[in-house]
Amino acid sequence: MDYRYSVVEGSLLINNPNKTQDAGTYQCVATNSFGTIVSREAKLQFAYLENFKTRTRSTVSVRQGQGMVLLCGPPPHSGELIYAWIFNEYPSFVHQDNRRFVSQETGNLYIAKVEKSDVGNYTCVVTNTVTNNRVLGPPTPLILRNDGVMGEYEPKIEVQFPEMVPSAKGTTVRLECFALGNPVPTITWRRADGKQIPKKARRHKSSSILEIPNFQQEDAGLYECVAENVRGKNVARGQLTFYAPPNWIQKISDAHVAMEESIYWECKANGRPKPSYSWLKDGELLLPQERILIEHGTLTITSVNLSDTGMYQCVAENRHGTIYISAELSVIAVGPDFSKNFLKRLTFVKVGGDASIECKPKASPRPTFTWKKGKEILKENERHTILEDGTLKITNVTKADAGSYTCIATNHFGAASSTGNLVVKDPTRFMVAPNSMDVTAGESILLPCQVSHDHPLDILFTWSFNGHLIDFEKDGDHFERVGGDSAGDLMIRSIQLNHAGKYVCMVQTSVDKLSAAADLIVRGPPGPPEAVTIDEITDTTAQVSWRPGADNRSPITTYVVQARTPFSVGWQAVNTVPDVIDGNTFTATVVSLNPWVEYEFRVVAASLIGIGEPSKPSEKRRTEEALPEVTPANVSGGGGTKSELVITWETVPEELQNGGGFGYVVAFRPVGTISWMQTVVVSPDASRYVFRNESLPPFSPYEVKVGVYNNKGEGSFSPVTIVYSADEEPTRAPTHVFAKSLSASEVQVFWTLLPETQSKGRIQGYEVRYWRHGDKEEQAGRIRTATNQTFAKVTSLKGNVLYHMAVKAYNTAGMGPSSPIVNVTTKKPPPSQPPGNIIWNSSDSKIILNWDQVKAQNNESEVKGYKVLYRWNRQSSTSVIETNKTSVELSLPFDEDYIIEIKPFSDGGDGSSSEQIRIPKISNAYVRGSGASTSNACTLSAISTIMISLTARSSL
Repeated sequence: MDYRYSVVEGSLLINNPNKTQDAGTYQCVATNSFGTIVSREAKLQFAYLENFKTRTRSTVSVRQGQGMVLLCGPPPHSGELIYAWIFNEYPSFVHQDNRRFVSQETGNLYIAKVEKSDVGNYTCVVTNTVTNNRVLGPPTPLILRNDGVMGEYEPKIEVQFPEMVPSAKGTTVRLECFALGNPVPTITWRRADGKQIPKKARRHKSSSILEIPNFQQEDAGLYECVAENVRGKNVARGQLTFYAPPNWIQKISDAHVAMEESIYWECKANGRPKPSYSWLKDGELLLPQERILIEHGTLTITSVNLSDTGMYQCVAENRHGTIYISAELSVIAVGPDFSKNFLKRLTFVKVGGDASIECKPKASPRPTFTWKKGKEILKENERHTILEDGTLKITNVTKADAGSYTCIATNHFGAASSTGNLVVKDPTRFMVAPNSMDVTAGESILLPCQVSHDHPLDILFTWSFNGHLIDFEKDGDHFERVGGDSAGDLMIRSIQLNHAGKYVCMVQTSVDKLSAAADLIVRGPPGPPEAVTIDEITDTTAQVSWRPGADNRSPITTYVVQARTPFSVGWQAVNTVPDVIDGNTFTATVVSLNPWVEYEFRVVAASLIGIGEPSKPSEKRRTEEALPEVTPANVSGGGGTKSELVITWETVPEELQNGGGFGYVVAFRPVGTISWMQTVVVSPDASRYVFRNESLPPFSPYEVKVGVYNNKGEGSFSPVTIVYSADEEPTRAPTHVFAKSLSASEVQVFWTLLPETQSKGRIQGYEVRYWRHGDKEEQAGRIRTATNQTFAKVTSLKGNVLYHMAVKAYNTAGMGPSSPIVNVTTKKPPPSQPPGNIIWNSSDSKIILNWDQVKAQNNESEVKGYKVLYRWNRQSSTSVIETNKTSVELSLPFDEDYIIEIKPFSDGGDGSSSEQIRIPKISNAYVRGSGASTSNACTLSAISTIMISLTARSSL
């Protein structure tokens, strides 16, 4: 150390550093009372950049179209450089593109194809990235030769990356590639192993530079640069290899070891290439010796002593780096001490068992052990053994072995003792052990487990199933432990097939443990058959085979085959040969299938226990085609327009068409003739055919039948039915039409029947059209009547409104001409005011009602009278009495409650009704107006109250 060096809190400061004296490798050494450790190495370098030596450079003469390289030749330097070129004068720098490239590896300027614009002076500019110092080289003149233009030639790669490029993990790898050529070559990159260039890779300078950031193991491989133009191509290759400095994956930690014990340390690091290991003690290289074993990253020191105390370092290194990890080894030397590890106060053991009493004092080095029973030294014999760790082992224990035992530990630094007691108990025995059982799935059983034991001891029952402990909380749906202190019975509810196996009851006390096992056989319905296959298929049959599934310990007695089609509702049982498939048969012929339908089959097995789960479905297969057998149903028709014969039928379902190319054959002839006219309807979904011919007579009977066909040929026809041709519209209008207003909402319309001889078209009935004055006829309402009816009632009209009405005859062909329009005005609406101030009196089975007269408004019909409606409270049928007065007398028995309503009526109809009046049943009472006299004062009071309340409601 001299005046230029100083250490401040471990940091080394160098004043006025000098390249000659101070460049080199440094390492920090740290020391205290526990030992010494060294740091990783640090390398100190000095960056510099000298000036170019030469002052001038020779002129470069090239042909136009020729490729060219201008050398930079950087001066002596240390530290990374950046290169650029000035064209003619600063700050005009050479622009890099697909024709011009400056290599950051060599510093040279490459021009793929020289052009006239390239003529001039070129100066190389070199910059040190550490010192930021910049120097300029001498200019290089570039001129064109006058002996002609260079012709086209294939690419020549001048800038290429090395054949081997070691690349560190996580770094950015930069590959250069540039070629001379005419025309100017294009540059592409690829991997020779066929893998894709990483997506994270970037291309710069017209693809002359390939940059791969965050380089990883999977990015390593053989890379190719391809330069290509119309004259050919050239390829440069280089292997990118992956390397990584060491990195710890397992470190060592401080250790405190007793004297004469052993210490084992292991450190692990990954890296590429694989690191090597060395060990340091207190900064010095540790070499293998008699007690020291060094193997790869492990260090073992046996029988340690105080001289082994110190700081240890594991060093992992490869050619790309070195890492250190440190730990302290502390060697402990103390006399025996039981303060933290006394002998157990009580050790329990059963008669006939083995007892182990541990003696583990803290001591270094390891002590020697002596045992006493009571006050007597215990000597080793065939029943008493003192193990190396101090444990006393007693075999075949008897009641006489009970008592106090003392362990005495001694080493060079002292002696200590600890005392405990051995308690001998009677062994635990099974009274009722679990027994093997054969059960059916779904049942519930109890497996007993009952013991006798020494009652002061705690006892623990556990159960295992097929080697795994039963979790009674998790599996509580099926398993439950029941019983008292000496019983641990296992209840299994709703047994499943997967509950079959071995059950073990384990009993444990502090002195012993024992177990008993039972096998449980569970029988259940068969499992699903397997590998259902359609071996052969015809138009109506299919040969199906399968493999049996698990019988679940109950022999399979029968199989049932089920089928499903796109037209069926779920799976359906099918007919088979044999009709009953026994449990030893694994194939059957399914019969009575529909032709040309896609089927899939499954099989269900059954045993005496029950029916099992179905198999997985077979593959789907279509039956073969056959002639159609099912004819259309409900062949009928009629209607339509003039000169038409309309024939309709129900389509044949797809599953009954028996083949592709399905269609219909429609045949018809006039009744009484011999020859049939036929037509083909090719659509399987068609349900209607219309025959049009101007010569067809209206409403004439035809015999009709509909047949079927498919790719296999024609099937049969449906039964013959009679269908009438279309009718003609009526040609005459109804006569003598007039209308009469019945009320504010109803009008009666009358007309005269049209004789059949006066209209070409058959008349099926009449249609009345009605609309309000001011509305358009297109908005008219319509009602229809039967053939021979000469009137119709129009309802739901508006009161006191002028309506227009007309009548037309109609049939299936359409409507006839309209009658002349008639006009009618509905009557004024009925009174809207209900009767008020209703009062009732009762006497001698009579009810007398009185109310105020209702007066109609100017726009309402005059009141012609009143309707009194009454009924029993418990009945729905109503009786009506009409009167033109404002009172009425009803003869009604008093043994029922009555509901009464009153409403006015007029030419416009019934007016608004009063509220319902409830008259309760009355016995032996006379009531009049709002007062009454009777010998029964109590009854009088009750009736008067009802009357007054009713009067108040009615007058609202």
